[in-house]
Amino acid sequence: MKRSPTLEVHPMLREIKGETAFTFLALARKLMREGRRVISFGIGQPDYVTPHHIREEAKRALDEGFTGYTETSGIPELREAIASYLKGRFGADVDPEEIIVTTGAKTAIFIAIASYVRPGDEVIVVDPGYYAYAQVVKIFGGTPVYVPMAFEPGYGFKLDIESIEKAVTSRTRMVVINNPNNPTGSVLSPEELEGLYDIIVRNNLILVSDEIYDNFVYQGVRFKSVLELEDWRDHVLYINGFSKTFSMTGWRLGYLVARRDVIPSILDLAVTVYSCAPSIAQRAGVAALKGDWGPVREMVSEFERRARVLYNVLSESDYIEAYMPQGAFYMFPRVSKFLRRVGMSIEDLVYYLLYEHGVLVIPGTSFSELMGGDHVRISFATKMENVVEGSRIIVEALRLKAG
Repeated sequence: MKRSPTLEVHPMLREIKGETAFTFLALARKLMREGRRVISFGIGQPDYVTPHHIREEAKRALDEGFTGYTETSGIPELREAIASYLKGRFGADVDPEEIIVTTGAKTAIFIAIASYVRPGDEVIVVDPGYYAYAQVVKIFGGTPVYVPMAFEPGYGFKLDIESIEKAVTSRTRMVVINNPNNPTGSVLSPEELEGLYDIIVRNNLILVSDEIYDNFVYQGVRFKSVLELEDWRDHVLYINGFSKTFSMTGWRLGYLVARRDVIPSILDLAVTVYSCAPSIAQRAGVAALKGDWGPVREMVSEFERRARVLYNVLSESDYIEAYMPQGAFYMFPRVSKFLRRVGMSIEDLVYYLLYEHGVLVIPGTSFSELMGGDHVRISFATKMENVVEGSRIIVEALRLKAG
């Protein structure tokens, strides 16, 4: 009997993996549908509704019938607003013609890597990091080379510049970073970024920088963008979006910045993949950048307060190596002491907390090939009372299990 050809998917699909964090979110939602109360530290999106003035502009666009295709690169008003924002914040001389508006930052990641990675290329991916970078590299025949960040108890994670330097080979084409970082909440210092860029320039590489969390920076930390680097056009692809800063995850609106010379070629790929970003979302994006930033500042301040509370409570545990996140809205604490004591895997710990104590965290293996088995990701994008109660439950649950 012949085997159905629809079963013969491309072998590449067996090499990539999806966002496994969603698997655990689904388990939590199933328990909630069954009537269980679950405090979720799993979600990677702000728990705030998109600000009112942004929603109102989308309604206005809808009422005006602005519902058709737009330019693949994005409507001029939005690209101009993005360029103005980048200039005002970073002093970057980005031209609107160097911007491609995408269906979320994830699409920008896809077209950035797809536009440059060839079969046999190596791409250095900082570990821990967002899962999608390595998967896109694999799709286009490249090899992700994972370079671990250094974990310092009490401080958190730092980029290991020496390890990145050692990982560069004749096949290296690109380095991908997420700054601020998901899942660690770390922020590159200006010195770390400049040290990395020196490696990029000396080895004639491309630096892809995903800065989607750039407005979530705490403790007075100085955030430096790659767009502030000298001659960035020669080496940099910059990615950002609206999902986190303006709590617009469902609007699917992001953007890629690249040198003008290659924009037409990248647009040929973009139009093949998604035609254009949603028209109504683009109008809302203009309102987001040009409108009142008060709600953003209020949200970021609240997230910093939550980070501090989470750190204070988890620090009470003998089994959790907590630290104060510098950015984003995640902590990636080490729990290896607990795991060794009780003989659990990181997934065992996640199931234990979820099913026996009603708290969801995400296993570090969803974000790290090298150290994920010793860490969990905790998102504090949930209301303060959940942060307080949930973190206390985690501390007590580990204490009880460890005996």
